[in-house]
Amino acid sequence: MNYRHAVQKNLGRVWNLAWPMVLSNISVPLLGAVDTAILGHLSSAVYLSGVAIGASVMSMLLWAFGFLRMGTTGIVARSKDGGVEWLLRAVLLALVLGVLLQVTAYTLISNIVSWMNASSDASPHATAYLQIRLISAPVALVNFALLGFFIGRQDSRAPLYILLVANLLNISLDFLFILGFGLGAKGAAIATVCADFFALVMGLSLLTRVNIRIWEDIVTHLRAPQFRPWVEREPWLGLLHINTDLFIRTCLLLLTLTFFTAQGAAQGDSVLAANAILLQLLMMTSYALDGFAHATEALVGESIGKQSNKLFQETVYAAGIWALGSAALLTLLLITGKPIIIKLFTDLPNVILEINKIYWWLCALPLLAVWSYQLDGVFIGAGKSRQMRDTMFIATILIFFPSWWLTQGWGNHGIWFSLFLWISARSSGLIFYYRYYTINDSWITK
Repeated sequence: MNYRHAVQKNLGRVWNLAWPMVLSNISVPLLGAVDTAILGHLSSAVYLSGVAIGASVMSMLLWAFGFLRMGTTGIVARSKDGGVEWLLRAVLLALVLGVLLQVTAYTLISNIVSWMNASSDASPHATAYLQIRLISAPVALVNFALLGFFIGRQDSRAPLYILLVANLLNISLDFLFILGFGLGAKGAAIATVCADFFALVMGLSLLTRVNIRIWEDIVTHLRAPQFRPWVEREPWLGLLHINTDLFIRTCLLLLTLTFFTAQGAAQGDSVLAANAILLQLLMMTSYALDGFAHATEALVGESIGKQSNKLFQETVYAAGIWALGSAALLTLLLITGKPIIIKLFTDLPNVILEINKIYWWLCALPLLAVWSYQLDGVFIGAGKSRQMRDTMFIATILIFFPSWWLTQGWGNHGIWFSLFLWISARSSGLIFYYRYYTINDSWITK
């Protein structure tokens, strides 16, 4: 009875922390969905194809540094001193990496677009989109660090305000620049750049939610003789160890999704556009479920910091109940809402034909993928990034690419089948590691 009461209590804790994250997370793919829907109703599929390629590349480039969010969340959650020093280190690292990314990627845009198999018609739109989006690359990475800090502090309202308001602004600017000014792919990119800068300003202002004197604390840390983030070795080694594993893991994830997009592009603009729409829907389900994973990161980190295995298990169980129920609901919505969903995104007959061929692959994924999302949250919160890296390596190199190679004759079905196996391998690998650490009672290191 005591255990049941504790689980019920943690169900409430998880929900209170997760629901703002669910709403804010949904706004991220919703933005991409609006881009896709607006461009999907223009006169030609090349606009949608160009932005699909450009957005896929930007996702790969930016989310390769997603460790700035994930790593910061786990470290701050386990920190006993509020995590201000870790925020400063993460922001400094984000600025350096953002400028390097900006300079390097800009010189390679033409090569990147070519590698993505863009058609001659879609290529100029993809290039223009990337050139504009790179302007805000350093800002986007700093935003990752800020979001990680807020989540690690169990302040889920701040990410809600930042992402929801910034993405609503982005959507409004999409209508203005794409439909109002007729800027096409350039308009979509300009809108996102404006939203990135707005999110930074809003994130910095919301730091006062953590502590009304947060700016005084930051200045104090910067002036303190013992705080020299540019020369301290031990904290950087710890930060880089976690972030290197997460960097490799995220690069493998984005390599898979980018390769997926490129293979769709090789089959023509209609297939590419259809895959772009279904990937947007997949991203919407994954971001929604990630709200519970983010709550898990913060609460698992707290339990590790308190050295409480009991609190750890109760948190994982409660979060799993919410995530599984949500995955089932999302699957039901995808199945029953198919006619309405497709019409919202496009009215191009060729694209609709391609969507109908592969839609059921999408419906099968939420209940399968929820385990990988949720266990990512557990391992990030517990600081066990190596296991996430190894699982992603196996799923990508040993499962996805061999499967794609063997099923090339299946056309677009082969790509989706390979994605299905890839997600299955991710979930299975993390379940294996979770059971190993649970059986050996080694989540909490004394």
